Amino acid sequence: MLTLYTYWRSSAAYRVRIALALKGLDATQIPVHLLKDGGQQRAEPYKALNPAQLVPTLQHDSLTLNQSLAIIEYLDAVYPQQPLLPEDPATAAVVRALALDIACDIHPLNNLRVLQYLTGTLGVSEQQKTDWIQHWLRQGFAALEQRLVLTAGLYCVGDQVTLADLCLVPQVYNALRFAVDLTPYPQIQKVYQQCLLLPAFNTAAPEQQPDAQN
Repeated sequence: MLTLYTYWRSSAAYRVRIALALKGLDATQIPVHLLKDGGQQRAEPYKALNPAQLVPTLQHDSLTLNQSLAIIEYLDAVYPQQPLLPEDPATAAVVRALALDIACDIHPLNNLRVLQYLTGTLGVSEQQKTDWIQHWLRQGFAALEQRLVLTAGLYCVGDQVTLADLCLVPQVYNALRFAVDLTPYPQIQKVYQQCLLLPAFNTAAPEQQPDAQN
């Protein structure tokens, strides 16, 4: 049995939802609202599952696993239909590198807990927070765009959906949410639009989640 602890607007949970949808897997989704009740991820029952107090967390039978990329690679190994990593080691390394560029270097700087620290502890204004988000997204996307010029076909690496695309789409969603001009990044835009043609990406989209209305 698969159980996913998720939040509709979490980029990391979004990645995992895309993987589940692409593989046709049904998972029981348990919403963890990151803003209500002081942040439900801080409640003791959830902290027992994930001491980092982050989403997503995946439970599969006796296994409890955090970190979206580790979860996706686990799902890819256990459910090999619609593989998300190429068999060729070199190409797989390129995919992982792109995924890590996004998940480790871009995403954390616009993560909710970072933004809450900026405004709540350091006292920056809403405009300064927005400037922070846009600055780091633009810088990250500028480097990513150059990489995709070398690797992209229909998707981030060639013409098959990979782990890299599962990371890209949620980050573009964030950029659009924070009004980042994507004009300088035609490769990113092209891959993003191509991914949205696939039903799995729309099924996993934030606004399609049951907890989006809560």
